[in-house]
Amino acid sequence: MTPDEIATVLQTAFHRCDAASCPLSARQKEILLQVLEEIQRQSLSGGSDTPNPLDELTPEELETFLAFVKTEEEQDRTWKVQLLNDWLHNQDSGNVQFVRERYGLQWLNRVESYHFDKYAYFEEALKLRIGDRIEVSNALWEWVQEDGPCKREWFSAIVIQIDDASTNCVVRFYNGAEYEIAGVYEWNRYNWRWPKR
Repeated sequence: MTPDEIATVLQTAFHRCDAASCPLSARQKEILLQVLEEIQRQSLSGGSDTPNPLDELTPEELETFLAFVKTEEEQDRTWKVQLLNDWLHNQDSGNVQFVRERYGLQWLNRVESYHFDKYAYFEEALKLRIGDRIEVSNALWEWVQEDGPCKREWFSAIVIQIDDASTNCVVRFYNGAEYEIAGVYEWNRYNWRWPKR
C-alpha cells in the first residue's frame, strides 16, 4: 500500500470507530497519523535510515566476522545461533570473541541479513533457509527493462522449499501463490533480496 492509501484506510477506520460508538481519542489518532508520516518519510528517503551495524567493525574485525559467518553457513549452521549458544554456555567464540567483549548482545541483535548486502563480495555466503523472508522481483515472471513500461517491483515472500542440488527454491507470496526460483544463487541472485525492516 502507498502512504496515501494507508491514510485513506486510517480515516475510514476512524469513521468506523466513531460509528460503532468506540471512538478513538484525539491523542490516539495523532499517534497513528505520526506513524503514517514516518512511513511516508522512509518511503521518500528510500528506506530506513538506521546505520548498518557491520560498519561499526574495524576492517580487521569485519574480515574476521565475515569469514566466521561464511564458515558457519557452509557447515549449515546459523551463525547468530552459534554465537548466542557460546555466550549462553559461557564458551569462548574463538576469533569472533571480540563481538561479545566489545559490541555485545545489543549489537548482535541489530545485525540483519540485509546488512550483508552492502558487502557484495560476501552476499553469496548467506544461504537461504526454509522460513526465511525475502523480497522477489517481478523481473522473474515479467519482461522488465530499465527504460520500459514495466518497472522493477519487489514482493514479499517466504521460502518454503530449497533444493540444494539444483539451487532452486520455492517461495510463497502472502496471497498464497507459490513460485519456483531457478538458479537462486547464480543467474537469479539479482532478482531477490533480503528485506529491510
